Amino acid sequence: MTDHHSHEKPLSPDDFASYEEYWDDRYGQSDRIWSGRPNTILVREITGVSPGRALDLGCGEGADAVWLARQGWQVTGTDVSGVALGRAAEHAETEGVADRIDWQRHDLGVSFPEGGFDLVSAQFLHSYGDMPREKILRTAASAVAPGGTLLIVGHGGFAPWEENPHPEVHFPTPEEVLESLNLAEGEWEVQICEEHERHQNGPDGQPGHRTDNTLKVRRLTAPDA
Repeated sequence: MTDHHSHEKPLSPDDFASYEEYWDDRYGQSDRIWSGRPNTILVREITGVSPGRALDLGCGEGADAVWLARQGWQVTGTDVSGVALGRAAEHAETEGVADRIDWQRHDLGVSFPEGGFDLVSAQFLHSYGDMPREKILRTAASAVAPGGTLLIVGHGGFAPWEENPHPEVHFPTPEEVLESLNLAEGEWEVQICEEHERHQNGPDGQPGHRTDNTLKVRRLTAPDA
């Protein structure tokens, strides 16, 4: 997911046979869900960083992956939706960076891109249903190469204009995300662990605020063999 959200209440994954079908159906309801612009925290934190290999988790329609490729990164973009990945590939072609991005379809709770990465980015990796987010983020941490960065940006709660349709959904604090990663002591440096407010217009165009959070950690040493 990105930080530019559709305001229609999504159907539940329980209405579909799989996450793939749920997200393909959601993307198929409109020509575009997201804005096409990269997430602001990603741009803020990665601008000027020497490019290497990047992994974009839940890449959606590809705005973050395309932006990274334009900065010189070799990117693996992964999403559960084939519809989203098709749009992402078209975006990359339009921007002239298709040769720098490998699009892969994964249900991240089941399979995960192989290899090590200098940047692993998880921007608003939320979903209704039983997506094992903590497990996925631990796997993401294990994919960070020595000296590399894990950047996790998430919501701190529902937008103020939304009725809470899923009261069982918990949006973790950045401290809770950090704790759930179970990072080995002495192998990581915590660079950012904070909440922040941002402006976001509601479905009727009215201005509003919502709370998001950022966790940025850097691997200092290679993981234990």
